[in-house]
Amino acid sequence: MASEIVRDIPASVPETREHWGSDALAAMLRAIELPYLALNPGASYRGLHDSIVNYLGNERPQMLLCLHEESAVAIAHGYAKATGRMMGVVLHSNVGLMHGTMAIFNAWCDRMPMLILGATGPWDAAKRRPWIDWIHTASDQGALVRDYTKWDNQPASVPAAYEALLRAAQMANTPPRGPTYINLDAALQESKIAALPPLPDVSRFAPPAAVQPEAAAVAKAAELLSGAKNPALLIGRVSRSVAGWKARVAFAEKIQAKVFTDIKAACAFPTDHPLHAAPPATFPDGALLRECDVIASLDWIDTAGTLKAAWGDGPVSAKVIRISSDAHIHRGWSADYQGLPPADVYLMCEPDVAVPLLLDAVRSRPAAVQPRAEPKMEADTAVSIRALARVFNELTMGMDVCLSKLPLGWNGAYRHFRHPLDYLGADGGGGVGAGPGCTVGAALALNGTGRIVVGIMGDGDFLMGNTALWTATHYKLPCLFLVANNRSFYNDEMHQERVAKERGRPVENKWIGQRIDEPDIDLAMMARSQGAIGIGPVKELAELKPAIERAIREVKGGAVCVVDVRVKPGYDAPVAGTGASARRG
Repeated sequence: MASEIVRDIPASVPETREHWGSDALAAMLRAIELPYLALNPGASYRGLHDSIVNYLGNERPQMLLCLHEESAVAIAHGYAKATGRMMGVVLHSNVGLMHGTMAIFNAWCDRMPMLILGATGPWDAAKRRPWIDWIHTASDQGALVRDYTKWDNQPASVPAAYEALLRAAQMANTPPRGPTYINLDAALQESKIAALPPLPDVSRFAPPAAVQPEAAAVAKAAELLSGAKNPALLIGRVSRSVAGWKARVAFAEKIQAKVFTDIKAACAFPTDHPLHAAPPATFPDGALLRECDVIASLDWIDTAGTLKAAWGDGPVSAKVIRISSDAHIHRGWSADYQGLPPADVYLMCEPDVAVPLLLDAVRSRPAAVQPRAEPKMEADTAVSIRALARVFNELTMGMDVCLSKLPLGWNGAYRHFRHPLDYLGADGGGGVGAGPGCTVGAALALNGTGRIVVGIMGDGDFLMGNTALWTATHYKLPCLFLVANNRSFYNDEMHQERVAKERGRPVENKWIGQRIDEPDIDLAMMARSQGAIGIGPVKELAELKPAIERAIREVKGGAVCVVDVRVKPGYDAPVAGTGASARRG
């Protein structure tokens, strides 16, 4: 259970019988048990801000001050990734919403619940201040995020706002989960009301119970798996539940299935288990997958693309069992729904629901899968991501660690995952800049649990979102940032190299417009300027272990710490059976 965090405590407020619309809105946020509101201040919601502070005393929900709206949303995203619970974000008018859009898209693609509160107006033009209220008012503000939120609304009264908040919370927490957006008119917030309308009984507006699959479909899937000669499980988006984790292990063991996990998704199965067929990767080893005659896809991200990568344009010879409710959230604007996979059995439910039912229904199969050989790490001769992984693994052996982020060059074989909180997955939308905020959100969620939160990320990711550090230091949320700093947007260097080769042009020019140097950026100083511990730059292999050792000690002592690790440009040689994941194309 996470412990309480530092709270800015307001001065006592004299009792008053007067209330404003925003007091009612704040009371509703408490009623739906929203724990935190991450925000960057804005005049459009000054009424709500006052009510959170002076009516609620800045608790339940507690405000978390952020230096950028994108960080505020990313913190809520990281919190949900670690807990499965929704927290809130407040974004100032149209401009704050536009700042937060990339992070909202990340949460949408990652299927994470979130309540986003916006503000506009006053909607009544006669009440607007000259200039500023006009440019910060949009006729359809929700349109900015409508294609990557589950629902949005702009209520016109306090009773309507009650219902809107209840509906938004219910929908955000109903699978497939995702962000919802409520836009609050500034005039509604600041209007005086005689008395607070009675709050509804929130328990009557809870999300529905988990959808159960049809019994006949479960029986058919169980029959296919029981009769398979070489079954496989593609385990994608699942909960952080320990019970769900154990059920998946028992299920795989009962049918002796090859298990594949996705480096883009949070850890879902012990990666050192004999049935885990290959290190986590963006796509499973095609040769291994083609050997399988029945494949169960547990909300795998892009099942169709994975099957195509294995079978090419030919027919998929394996029987496919698809377990996912994700189609309920698919839209036309974004293609995050991926390709349409074939399915011989389709269970339209969450994997955590289906697996226990299948576990009971399948027949046991004799052990047939041999433990895979662990790939050997070559000796390190320079500071690299592989060297960083080796030293980090050595120093954290026996510790409870939550990896909130991994960099592009990380190979799935570098570290084993043995608990649902060992790794929280990628950022969802494939952009850059979410790593710091998601790490702070995970630290908020796991504060006081004894688990060390560590974000290992590239320098581009860190630089875009690094002001999230200030929120971590201000609220005393210990976490560690290991920046694999190659001073380049190196993934794009590789793309330029590929294009140059195809066109017969000099690959020596691939670095132009990509390298982050001249001047060099002092990441450790950036950390210190925000109250964190800054270590580095670490340039020599001999410096790596002492630097990370000190960093772990500082974080265990309650600090926020950043280590600037100057890794060599490029990617380490792939370990057998894996490939580097891709971002931004």
